[in-house]
Amino acid sequence: MSLPLPLSILDLATVGDGETIREGLDASVALAQRAEEQGFRRIWYAEHHNMRAVASSATSVLIAHVAAHTERITLGSGGVMLPNHSPLVIAEQFGTLATLHPGRIELGLGRAPGTDQQTVTALRRDPRASDRFPQDVQELQAFLSDESLVPGVHAFPGRGTGVPLTILGSSLYGAQVAAVLGLPYAFASHFAPDALEQAVATYRREFRPSAQLAAPRVLAAVNVVAADTADEAAQRLHAVQRDRVKRFLSRGGHELTDEEAEVILDAPAGEQVRSMTRYTAAGTPDVVVGYLEEFARKADADELIVTFPVVDRAAWFRSFDLLAEQVRPVGV
Repeated sequence: MSLPLPLSILDLATVGDGETIREGLDASVALAQRAEEQGFRRIWYAEHHNMRAVASSATSVLIAHVAAHTERITLGSGGVMLPNHSPLVIAEQFGTLATLHPGRIELGLGRAPGTDQQTVTALRRDPRASDRFPQDVQELQAFLSDESLVPGVHAFPGRGTGVPLTILGSSLYGAQVAAVLGLPYAFASHFAPDALEQAVATYRREFRPSAQLAAPRVLAAVNVVAADTADEAAQRLHAVQRDRVKRFLSRGGHELTDEEAEVILDAPAGEQVRSMTRYTAAGTPDVVVGYLEEFARKADADELIVTFPVVDRAAWFRSFDLLAEQVRPVGV
């Protein structure tokens, strides 16, 4: 069967327990190659910092590596946290990628720092930089076109590449920025689900056509935990939630044990972590596809971007394979 809308992938470039960072990155390359063979539209990688289990901090470098090991699939950021960088530097990085891999590179942009406050300081990030996000997006877009907004300054490489932009968000702010600038909007419902419907409605209502986009376009992210049996899928989802408790609540150099994480997960303190996976398609492949169809309607999405949060590497690949066997992703 095929879903009635395009299907893409967000790869968090995780490094599993017992894996080296290189092994985690090799797994990301392998997933991209499988996704390309199965006809998925795109893969995105997200900028995160100071997270032991996430290897996509140098997002443009990872995209370059995956692009060199694939042939057709579109690759991009989901996203680059623009306040961490100057628009010129990002234009140069993604302009280089687009020059080396024409027609395959796109750029998703977020406003959050993608890390904790101590790491924000280490990044030399100006705390006020996020206030300039809409202006920085416009400056970046101009660097990628033929018209710079900074007199006498151009991005080489970058100028004239027209790398397409998407605004990422989990609140009304991102929806409004995307609407005013006439850019696609991707909602991070795979981990921040609360404002999904309101943000999408705001974006569609306030959208203004632009040179890049004539009509609103919504991408909605959703977790997929596919398994051969319902019981196995339920166990995998529980392991995902336990892992997130350990990842987000470990403090002071002490990593929570599985037993400690279970106690927290069953307590009110674990409710926020459990709520992060509200939009999760978990079950056998037919159940997963049915959920994705329902979620697409609920999110009023033009495209779904799925992520596989399963902790065990073999089960992570299996989750992708089961979904790929069940659906035929369609392009635009």
